[in-house]
Amino acid sequence: MRVTARSGTRYFLAKTDPETYPVEQLQKDGRTVWDGVKNAQALRAIREMKKGDLVFIYHSMGAAAIVGLAEVSGDGRADLHDPKLAVADFHFLNLIEPPVTLREIKESGLFPDWALVRQSRLSTMTVPDEFVVWIRKERPSAGI
Repeated sequence: MRVTARSGTRYFLAKTDPETYPVEQLQKDGRTVWDGVKNAQALRAIREMKKGDLVFIYHSMGAAAIVGLAEVSGDGRADLHDPKLAVADFHFLNLIEPPVTLREIKESGLFPDWALVRQSRLSTMTVPDEFVVWIRKERPSAGI
């Protein structure tokens, strides 16, 4: 069963280094083109993104955690500068406070097969339905 905010909505996770592009910068900018991804598996996730899908923004350095939520405002597509790569348009929705730490996710023991837990270096990925249910319960004020 797919858990959705709206019919057909999918969930993704996109990692960023807070020293390079923190969620607060996305909040200030309002929108961004998510680019710079080169891993084949992560590129596949970006290509799957459709307008209206939701993306958890994850800070990968320091206290690794899910810190915000964005919406895909432009479908995943080939990067104009390098057609082998893919990009998608995001617009900021809200901060997730308090952030959901990687430690908290791992300690739940509920997501051992999720790429976030298994492949810590993968930058962009799909999110399991069970995680969406869990985070809604853990962070009801997050607007998910």
